[in-house]
Amino acid sequence: GSDGKKVVKPSCRRKMAQQAVAQHAISIRLACKAFGISETCYRYQAKLSDDNALIAEQLIELTEENSDWGFGLCFSYLRHVESCCWNHKRVYRIYCELALNLRIKPRRRLKRHAPEPLKEPIRENQVWSLDFMHDQLSDGRKFRLLNVIDDYRREGLAIEAGFSLPTIRVIRTLNQLLEWREKPLVIRCDNGPEFISHEFVRWATE
Repeated sequence: GSDGKKVVKPSCRRKMAQQAVAQHAISIRLACKAFGISETCYRYQAKLSDDNALIAEQLIELTEENSDWGFGLCFSYLRHVESCCWNHKRVYRIYCELALNLRIKPRRRLKRHAPEPLKEPIRENQVWSLDFMHDQLSDGRKFRLLNVIDDYRREGLAIEAGFSLPTIRVIRTLNQLLEWREKPLVIRCDNGPEFISHEFVRWATE
């Protein structure tokens, strides 16, 4: 409740009263008074119990066949495919009573191909590697470093620093490098936005 006290539902109090009558042989009137329910509530029996059993059977069947389905998909299937007119609150109550909301959904694992071993270059200007490094100045400003390395001798060919290094800066750095260095056969890089942009792909193709 709003005052922080735990509120017990009437259905739970009815069950506790029935257990008290059955186990301790007290009168129904005394049990109802002790648990704060009326005698009408005590004698209440859930209606449409057959439908509840059918709903439970349908939910169990659906979740066994479709292990990654949640309540929304199950209810949508029952409503639109099976044309069942059960109220969603009722179906969800039975769904929770079956503890189907506590299922651990299986993780979908991606099929990954075994990576091929990196081919070692046998001469210079065969493979260049491009990558970014990040650092920070004493005043908190962050900057980036573009490193260009010849994989044959791990030779550092260029280091470009800046607060922003877009694709245009990357291309300009490589063009300056190609003024005194032969072009490589292969450029190795990751899938960063600077390396997969149309401008960089067009430059590499040319």
